[in-house]
Order: sequence, then C-alpha cells, then structure tokens
Amino acid sequence: MPGHGQDKTPIPEITLQSYCNRISEVLAKAEEPAILVGHSMGGIAITQAAELWPDKIQTLVYLAAFLPGNGQSLLDLGLQDRDSFLVPNLVIVEAEGYSTVKEEAIHEAFYADCTDEDVAWAKSLLVPDPLAPVATPVRISEGNFGRIPRAYIYCQQDRAVSFALQKQMVAATPCQQIFTVHTGHSPFLAAPEALVDCLTAVAELQPA
Repeated sequence: MPGHGQDKTPIPEITLQSYCNRISEVLAKAEEPAILVGHSMGGIAITQAAELWPDKIQTLVYLAAFLPGNGQSLLDLGLQDRDSFLVPNLVIVEAEGYSTVKEEAIHEAFYADCTDEDVAWAKSLLVPDPLAPVATPVRISEGNFGRIPRAYIYCQQDRAVSFALQKQMVAATPCQQIFTVHTGHSPFLAAPEALVDCLTAVAELQPA
C-alpha cells in the first residue's frame, strides 16, 4: 500500500482512494477475478475496492481485519474495541497526519507469539500510519460490495484487533466462510501453515 513497506509516498498524499488505486493496478493485470486478502487495516481497503471493482474480485478474505459497514471508518470500529491493547498505545500526531504505536507496546500488540527473529524483521518494516485512510468512511452497496462472497479468518489471541471486535464485525456483516487460527495479530509469522490451510480452503471453494 502507498506509504508502507518500501513505498515512499508522502503521508499527505495518502488517502483511502490511493489505497484503492494501488489495488486497482494489481487487479487490472489479473487475467481472472482475484481473491483479495486484507489483514488488519487492509480490510478497509479491500472493502472499498470491492465496491469500485466487483467484477474483478472473486472473494474477499478478512484476516483479523476491519470489516466495516456502509458509512463506517476504521476509526469508528477501532474506538469500539475495549479489549484492544493497541488502541490505548497509539500515538496520534494530528498536525502531521499520522499515528504510530508506542515502542514498548509493539511486541505485545502485533507479535506476541512470534519468534524474536521475526519480530525484529517485522519491526524494521513498520512505518507511521497515515490518518486519512483510517478516518474515511467506506461507501458500499449491496449491488457491488454486497454480492462478493466473503470469508473471515479469526485470530483468537489477537491483541490489536480483539477477538471480540472481530466477532462483532462479522455479526454485523456476515461472511460465508469462517476460519479460526489460535494466534495473535500476525499468523503469517506465528503459524503460516495454519494460515495457508485457511486460504487454500477458500480457494478450493471457488468456481474453476
């Protein structure tokens, strides 16, 4: 996504639409409808992208991700999460348009069940998160977003997006497939085989 990993897009230029534009670039190259997986904040991006390009998406997969309803933002959902260890440890730098996480909270919030080596690698890639995408409500409809099959992968020990909030979001916006991995917020590091099993099960149910 813009402004993450090795992408150096300046924070003032990053919006929810710019996230969707990046997804669009990938979808445009796909020869057939894609299975989109959104982790954490990525759930907001794939939700809005689904509204814009429903014919390019076969299934939406939410991995411990924010799953908003129409008119909801990530901020709206996050502030409801009373069990999150992340929310009280956010540092908001409103004047510069970004947020960070207190250094001492990063391990427990994101990587509590990961190896020290994986934690060091993952922390090296963390960057300030722009505020604009998380504060922007999604605009979705039943005719576009609503017609795309959805799957949710619960991370039962998650300290960033709590299990309680994950279940609350799925209750409000039901998914056709539900999986559970017994990990924290980063199963791709803590239990990659279990995550692959979930994603494989999603793929196997798709039409040939």
